[in-house]
Amino acid sequence: MGPHPAVAAIRLAVRRVLHDVLTDVQRTSENAPSPLPPPAHPPHPAHLPHGQPPQPLVLVACSGGADSMALASALAFEAPKLGIRAGGITVDHGLQPGSDLRAAEVVVRLTALGLDPVESVTVQVGRSGGPEAAARDARYAALDAAAERHAAAAVLLGHTRDDQAETVLLGLARGSGIRSLSGMAATSGVAGRYRRPFLHIDRQTARKACMVQSLPVWDDPHNADPAYTRSRLRHEGLPALEKALGKGVVEALARTAQLSRDDADALDTWAAEAEATVRDAAGLLECAKLYALPPAVRRRIVRRAVIEAGAPAGSLFARHIEEVDRLITGWRGQGAINLPGKVVAQRQGGRLVIRQG
Repeated sequence: MGPHPAVAAIRLAVRRVLHDVLTDVQRTSENAPSPLPPPAHPPHPAHLPHGQPPQPLVLVACSGGADSMALASALAFEAPKLGIRAGGITVDHGLQPGSDLRAAEVVVRLTALGLDPVESVTVQVGRSGGPEAAARDARYAALDAAAERHAAAAVLLGHTRDDQAETVLLGLARGSGIRSLSGMAATSGVAGRYRRPFLHIDRQTARKACMVQSLPVWDDPHNADPAYTRSRLRHEGLPALEKALGKGVVEALARTAQLSRDDADALDTWAAEAEATVRDAAGLLECAKLYALPPAVRRRIVRRAVIEAGAPAGSLFARHIEEVDRLITGWRGQGAINLPGKVVAQRQGGRLVIRQG
């Protein structure tokens, strides 16, 4: 008798991603030197077959919640069969009393699954961009550092189809374009470091997999706190949409994310190719040539130029780009436009000048 369907589903999803990781590792070793630094604590030679290179390491980012515990269990089961070492990282944000004890418990649970190395990393959460964004920035910085410290080939994240649907709705509410509707990528980060195997698996499947395997899980109280936008969306917004529109809203939003990502990737490629044709010999953007481009392509070029000048991408919204775009399409002699990051955009002699103010 095979495993429970929920367990089979999460294992299959992880197995597919691990095969992709192995393919990428092999391609890198064949075609170029690895960009990753040597691990701080390389495996003991006795752990390796004689004459064989070290096995690649894949880490799982685990909060102790159902999604990431299900992911950790699937990684622990599948990785050894593919000759991959599996480890785990938990991040203590220090935002709740007893968070250090929770992190220690997660370390114990991951170790019990057979993961090695396993560690807890404590971070300081700032205030930039709001509490959710600040916690996310601190978490990813810690995961990046852990991946480099251990020379990990990849870090697995437990985002589910439900998380993807919430991300799409949040992007829609911001009104910041098709890229924000594309949600989370299955592969992201430096050299494809982050992998999200569960983007096609719903949250209930992950929770069920934990239950049938008797895996203890921790439910973060922040996930039910109405002070957080995502929490309100999860417990009020999505249920209201399903009540009004019927079941299938989450699946439809996840499909929207993939379709939007495909379109956004194509437009980004077009913009990257077009950018060289709209700059003069001095490298300045020529307004007449920009005007001739489709708006979606032109605004991507403008946005990239603003970010390169020093504007934080997370603070740059559609209204900022629209204001700069009017310097190209609705020129009436208007003055300079102040943008996030102390960046200034203005039109001078038919050129769009974007610089630090």
